[in-house]
Amino acid sequence: MSNEPAPAGALRTWSVWGIGLAIYFLAVFHRSSLAVAGLVATERFDINASQLATFVMLQLLVYALMQVPVGLAVDRFGPRRVLTAGLVVLTAAQAGFAFAESYPVALVARLFVGMGDALTFICVLRLVASWFPPRRVPFMTQITGTAGQFGAIVAAVPMTVALGALGWTRTYLLAGSFGIVLLVALLAVVHDSPGERSRRGPALSLRETLGGLAEAWRHPGTRLGMWIHFMTPFGSNVLGMLWGYPFLVQGQGLSDATAGVLLTVMIVAVMATGPVLGWLVGAYPLQRSTMAMTIVAAMALAWAVVLAWPGDAPLAVLVVLVVVVGVGGPASMIGFDVARTSNPVERLSSATGLVNQGGFYATLLLVVGIGLVLDWRTPGDSAAYTPEAFTWAMSLQFVLWGVGLTQVWRYRRHARARYRAEQDHQAPLTSG
Repeated sequence: MSNEPAPAGALRTWSVWGIGLAIYFLAVFHRSSLAVAGLVATERFDINASQLATFVMLQLLVYALMQVPVGLAVDRFGPRRVLTAGLVVLTAAQAGFAFAESYPVALVARLFVGMGDALTFICVLRLVASWFPPRRVPFMTQITGTAGQFGAIVAAVPMTVALGALGWTRTYLLAGSFGIVLLVALLAVVHDSPGERSRRGPALSLRETLGGLAEAWRHPGTRLGMWIHFMTPFGSNVLGMLWGYPFLVQGQGLSDATAGVLLTVMIVAVMATGPVLGWLVGAYPLQRSTMAMTIVAAMALAWAVVLAWPGDAPLAVLVVLVVVVGVGGPASMIGFDVARTSNPVERLSSATGLVNQGGFYATLLLVVGIGLVLDWRTPGDSAAYTPEAFTWAMSLQFVLWGVGLTQVWRYRRHARARYRAEQDHQAPLTSG
């Protein structure tokens, strides 16, 4: 697989990347579309906080469980085919969610939203690795992850307005219809690499497949990448996907409009810091894990201040919180770069899938945990959670950060030892 742009020039490269990015953007939109609709959903389906959290839990569980199979599928069938399947599933699932009137039917629809979502991001990262020169891949990976998060902005304030003006069914049908347009563009423009419209990897037996997967997992750089991804994005994921709006409105006493603006500020912070981190990762590859740990420490400090504040935290403090938490999203991309420089191209997507599980398992644990703690601390009232209940619930993040920091510290020692050994044989950079 070539890593150089096609002879046709930059226009072709940017067109392929742009369509892939638009599909990832749409996947993030669908993933986040329940964030501002959570309170509406509790009324529509007559559910409590734990049941509401189950929507996101199921979606994230499917997403996380599919990362390794999706990585293997991309290595075998190429990103174009897998991305096409993901877009079709996403579009159908969002249409099903639009018409759902019962909780079980809505759960099934969100399950397939998670499935379609899982089929997108690894494909787009593979397109980046195929169409751009290696020296530009870290920066373009950050740009891809960052720009894709703009979908969460479209799922915030505009979704709130659309739900009020159009109602549940028409809002979600309109959202799903964009997938049809992107499917036509995908089939017409996207190629797996400059020299191949659709590529196929070698057919492998189950034993060979598992062997390659095990080899990727054994590399300490892959594990380091996974734990970096585990500890960095769950804060912004949880706020952006489900609990940010209730926390700001019911836990901090903000208006609906102000809460929506703060969630938008968080996504703007994601987009603003992504290119900066991309440049830093490319310029200082041996300090990638240090960058991630520093960002996690800043997020923990910001949350500690907000949760310890007597009464509602001032708006300025909450602005600092959402900005710092937003940086965790781009920081998770560091994990992918560590895995990229630790594995050969034939198992790149498989390693990426292993890494991509980390943050979503952490998000899954936190989403469910927050719902359970809120119901525990506010028994019998699913619509009016107390600030004290949110303090208990949001404190669960510190447990996950502790686990993540411990594992990153552990595996970066192994990764750096491996790097020093490989340097003696003039091997590629693998340290984090």
